Amino acid sequence: MNNISRAFTKNISQAFQLASEKLGTAEDITDLPQEYKELELRVDALRTVHENILKITRIHTNSSYDYPGQIQETVKVLSRSVGDQIKNLTQSPVESRDTETSAPPQPKTYHHALARSCTQGAELLGTEDPFGAALNKYATVQERIGDHRIKMDSEITQKFVQPFNITLNTSIQFAMRARRNVNSTRLALDSAKRRYKSIRGERSEAARLEVEQAEDQFVAAVEEATTLMKSVLETPEPLRNLAELVNAQLAFYKEAHEILAELAPEIDEMQVQQEAL
Repeated sequence: MNNISRAFTKNISQAFQLASEKLGTAEDITDLPQEYKELELRVDALRTVHENILKITRIHTNSSYDYPGQIQETVKVLSRSVGDQIKNLTQSPVESRDTETSAPPQPKTYHHALARSCTQGAELLGTEDPFGAALNKYATVQERIGDHRIKMDSEITQKFVQPFNITLNTSIQFAMRARRNVNSTRLALDSAKRRYKSIRGERSEAARLEVEQAEDQFVAAVEEATTLMKSVLETPEPLRNLAELVNAQLAFYKEAHEILAELAPEIDEMQVQQEAL
């Protein structure tokens, strides 16, 4: 029997064994060590945690995740002054297209959108108007916060999302692959035992040797999978990644707090002056 025929026969035998187990007609099912079963549960839990957290934190790879979707911004809407708008109107179509093409892309975050809206409001009211002057200050602050938000997104992507995803797709995936190999070798062992029980005469010795070989492969597979699962569970990498996530968020919220703390007294003073008038 050539190698292809052996492989085909082995696959058929394992499929038959698996079907028998699912139907509850299998006579002999090799049990796995209790430690191995507990490791499987813990690794499954860790994989689920990685997948669920990544579903949320992946938004940081695109900094426009909180950008108001209903905003339709054009070059004219974003013009800094009425003079810019007049200039756009006096340009030829070709010149206008060149101006739009050469304009740098606007950062698309909630903070930048709010900053641009407040800037436009300040231009409409004029900075001589108290509310217009306050909007102008607030716009500057929101733009700074938006820049820090983009920096936070970049750090979270590089120091949390990417390494967290690497762990999921390497060490955890290697452990899962080793577990599949354990299941395959276990099916091979049980199917070899079943054949050995059904064979009589001169072929029984060959069947017995096949069982021994299958047992050796099964034991080796269990040891390899156990080692890989322990390695996955004992590594400090997830905690290290979480610390980086916390630090990135802490830095952003600290900057935002300090920036707003500087502005708040100014706005309060402008309000008091306006009420006095």
